[in-house]
Amino acid sequence: MKVITRTIWILSLVSLFTDIASEMLYPVIPVYLKSLNYSVLLIGILEGFAEVVSGLSKGYFGNLSDRLGRRVLFVRLGYGLSAISKPMMAMFTHPAWIFTSRSADRLGKGVRTAARDAMLSDEATPKNKGKVFGFHRSFDTLGAVAGPAAALAYLFFFPGDYVTLFYIAFVPGIISILFTFLIKEKAAPLTAAPARPGFRDFTAFWKNSPDQYKQLVRGLLFFALINSSDMFLILRVKGAGLSDNEAIGVYIFYNLVYAGFSYPLGRLGDRIGLKKVFIAGLVVFAVIYLSMAVTSNFYVFLALFFIYGIYTAATDGISKAWISNTIARKDTGTAIGTYTGFQSICAFIASSAAGLVWVTLGHKVLFFVTGMMAIGVVIYFFLIKNDPILTSGNKNM
Repeated sequence: MKVITRTIWILSLVSLFTDIASEMLYPVIPVYLKSLNYSVLLIGILEGFAEVVSGLSKGYFGNLSDRLGRRVLFVRLGYGLSAISKPMMAMFTHPAWIFTSRSADRLGKGVRTAARDAMLSDEATPKNKGKVFGFHRSFDTLGAVAGPAAALAYLFFFPGDYVTLFYIAFVPGIISILFTFLIKEKAAPLTAAPARPGFRDFTAFWKNSPDQYKQLVRGLLFFALINSSDMFLILRVKGAGLSDNEAIGVYIFYNLVYAGFSYPLGRLGDRIGLKKVFIAGLVVFAVIYLSMAVTSNFYVFLALFFIYGIYTAATDGISKAWISNTIARKDTGTAIGTYTGFQSICAFIASSAAGLVWVTLGHKVLFFVTGMMAIGVVIYFFLIKNDPILTSGNKNM
């Protein structure tokens, strides 16, 4: 059986070019905003608010995708909105406009994510979802290497010209939209008569969802409450004396590791269990944050960002594969959307709180407390006795 299908390839290429556009700007945004005299607290609130917009829309549009039995429409609209948002941040610098522009980008992510992940899940079986999601994450993250590398090259020749980068990022965004027109819609079962979903739908879904899904999502959400934006890691290395280019270079290095390990760790998850790989990733996360609290050495930062790439590869795609194996196929979009909706609210709290702690108590307290709380999350997942990839699968596929 062919594991990596045509649809998976196209979705992976779409994500590749979108991430080139997004990640070209991601490590630049905190530096750009700092140049506009934005405080660390305001940057944290901005990122948290953008994630809430993304998360709530993921839940809504994931549910709507299930109800309509359609995926491609939401994928195309979502990637399109993210593409046009790129030049918006360069047009004006007023905080309200920056918030609107950043939120538009995250709204696009919210519109497409659950539908796209449901398509990936539909292309896989319970026994190879780690491989499929890992393959997609590898391409997605290659964009996170190419994007910052392009930004680094541009800033080498035009130091401080951040505004032009926002316009350049529009180009790969358009390419990603063109790729979406190669995706063929497959018939999906309707969960109900087409109608606009409401918040009660998510409450009802949660009440009626399998215990394995609830148990898993509770742990993931607790982790989301302590896992603030990666921008704080970039600000940390910047604060240690690294130049803009060095900070972006470290971020590129992290994404290169992430891309390289996503597929192998996905395959490993299929073989030994998604839970084991995920827990190992959380242990790595705790080590990184505890170390960030005490080091200021460039080479130590490189080592930490290397294993941070391994952490992300062991948790990001793995968690979505794990979730999809606890739920019926017809509810995949709603299940992932519900989780990511709550996750983004937690991310808003985490990033806002992280900004506040940084400003009032310092970065060392932030990273130390985060690392210690991550150990608590590891213990929680150790106590989960069942591993859906091994014991349940997706019986309704």
